[in-house]
Amino acid sequence: MVRVILVLVFAAILEVGGDALVRRGLDASSALPILAGALALAVYGILVNQSGIDFSRMMGIYIAIFFLTSQIVAFAAFRTTPAPKTLIGGTLIVIGGFVVLV
Repeated sequence: MVRVILVLVFAAILEVGGDALVRRGLDASSALPILAGALALAVYGILVNQSGIDFSRMMGIYIAIFFLTSQIVAFAAFRTTPAPKTLIGGTLIVIGGFVVLV
């Protein structure tokens, strides 16, 4: 299960990072970050499906990891802090991911 979680964490980093690159490219009207983001998103799509567990369980766990990763990247890259409603909803997402995990 540790390998599965590591694969999903790396996939989340690729997905969130790819989206952040596309956003930066659109904001700057620059093709290079958009292309780099598209590549990261393609690698994410391949990697997330290599977890080795059934799709519905994998997605339940992945969505919780994705939420946590996206909040870290949002703060690091865009200096965005989550609103209270986002924190409440995110807490429910993480709890749900833990339930699916165990």
